[in-house]
Amino acid sequence: MTLSFRLPDLGEGVHEAEILAVHVQAGQKIKEGEPLLDVETDKAAVEIPSPVTGTVLEVLVRMGEVAKVGEILITFESNDGAVIEPVQVPAERAVAEQKAAGHSRPVSNRPVPASPATRRLARELGIDLQHVTPTGAGGVVSADDLRVFAGTMKMQAESPASQETAAAPATTPLQSVGALPDFSQWGPIVREPFRSIRRATAQRMTESWTQIPHVNCQDSVDITELEAFRQRHKADIEKAGGRLTMTVFAMKAVATALKKYQHFNASLDLASQEIIVKQYFHIGIAADTVHGLMVPVIRDVDRKSIKELAVELDGALERSRSRKNSREEMLGGTFTITNVGGLGGSYFSAIINHPEVAILGLGQGRMQPAVVTNSSGEQQIVPRLMMPIVLCFDHRVVDGADAVRFLRQVITLLQDPDELFISMI
Repeated sequence: MTLSFRLPDLGEGVHEAEILAVHVQAGQKIKEGEPLLDVETDKAAVEIPSPVTGTVLEVLVRMGEVAKVGEILITFESNDGAVIEPVQVPAERAVAEQKAAGHSRPVSNRPVPASPATRRLARELGIDLQHVTPTGAGGVVSADDLRVFAGTMKMQAESPASQETAAAPATTPLQSVGALPDFSQWGPIVREPFRSIRRATAQRMTESWTQIPHVNCQDSVDITELEAFRQRHKADIEKAGGRLTMTVFAMKAVATALKKYQHFNASLDLASQEIIVKQYFHIGIAADTVHGLMVPVIRDVDRKSIKELAVELDGALERSRSRKNSREEMLGGTFTITNVGGLGGSYFSAIINHPEVAILGLGQGRMQPAVVTNSSGEQQIVPRLMMPIVLCFDHRVVDGADAVRFLRQVITLLQDPDELFISMI
């Protein structure tokens, strides 16, 4: 049986992927589960396994090309008569497409990678794999995915709100404002592909900037004591395999502040006219890499010690630089921190990582004259290590007064490290 393998829907609004590597060629024998392709989306680089055992008939993509979801990538001659199920489409997207089309027939005939056991379970549960969001590598649907989907459908069926489901607006593609001139008429030029992480970053930043009313408040924090604390403990952290940086302290301070000011740990759902307040604290850290901006997510920051965070963050940043992050590691953030201090940056305004509602920026700490009050109550001008700090927030969800209170809470925590952090090393 001749089968066509199409780029599966990898979920989370991913519509295309760049081909990083092709592991097979025409005429090659391959077994189910063996590496087929390496692809990169705006989330991460992932390996796609072969969904069948058979012979590769034709490879229709090459390294460096960008493939769309549903596009045929490889054709096979199957040895066992296996059938590749239609590719999944997240339920909310399927509903939107069906409503737009004005009918209820299946919205896609694309293949979904899934094991025979998973397909059998889907038939027993009466679930169309087309509507299940996969969590396996390369978009493979697992048995757990089916159970989660079945539970979600049951909850929605029991909820009165399930009778009225609003479709999310479609993503607006990047478009040029106008035709560009021929720049080569003034001198030599080099054209570089605008794709992969850079293109995805541009798309997300455009969406965030055009949809969210950005406001920012800036201040500075005296990190003199914090830096002394860091110097005292950094060797112990390095022995444990981590790096004790200002970002690590900021993560802990932010998680503490988020518990008090919960609307900074939220998302705005315009379709349901609700503010979704998360009860977990997963902090994304903007990482500057040669491949572009990456934002790995450190989960449950409020439950981890400074040592644990330092080790986990260092590992996540290293995987980002080497493009070894898993897709799951890039998802689920509730708040983002970006630190340009290592580059010598000072005050700046960051763009919110939608669908979050706030982002905290840190600059480089520099010695500056500051007025301090000594133990006798006298004020003196002394040199202190001052770090720029900026909070950018979504004014639809939170107000300026709350932003100032949130930022002051973070500043207070960072200025008194012994009380906050000594028990967490």
